[in-house]
Amino acid sequence: MRATILTAEGFQDHDVIYTWYRCREEGWDIDIATKDGRPVSGKYGTPLPMDKTAGPLISFDDLDIAEFDVVILTGGHEAPDRVRQDPRATRFVAEMAAAGKVVAGLCHGPWIMISAGVLKGRKACAYIGLRDDVINAGADVTDADVIVDGNIITCSYYAYVGTFMRSVFDTAASLVGEPATVG
Repeated sequence: MRATILTAEGFQDHDVIYTWYRCREEGWDIDIATKDGRPVSGKYGTPLPMDKTAGPLISFDDLDIAEFDVVILTGGHEAPDRVRQDPRATRFVAEMAAAGKVVAGLCHGPWIMISAGVLKGRKACAYIGLRDDVINAGADVTDADVIVDGNIITCSYYAYVGTFMRSVFDTAASLVGEPATVG
């Protein structure tokens, strides 16, 4: 599997750290995309790229749905708001959803999904600060930790990131026809 995390300056550090390392732990190829592939820092100071094994960041210009199975939209208040203002990012998210690939939003990440227009008519959960936005985007919002609706996954708060990532792995495996992960 190949996944990418879309983010920007001010990302929620533990969202990106946990999702990136969990993907690597599962043996997935994982990229992190920023506006122009430039380094950014999390709200608590984590730099991207995180370490010398992380590889370079990719640009939103390099996002091609033929290359990815999963897009992960992490939280933090600032980063998703910045990402959703870039038409390259929202177009990629919309195309991934339309192609039936996994589009997964954690905490404030669904803001990007809203701007990409992929939540209308979907079941979703939402962080309290996004609840009205997700409803106004046309989603059927339910109070839950994680909701999977086909290829669309939402998670209401970063404390549920473990369940969120399990849902990402299982959903990706079911859509691609590979066995689900163990553990």
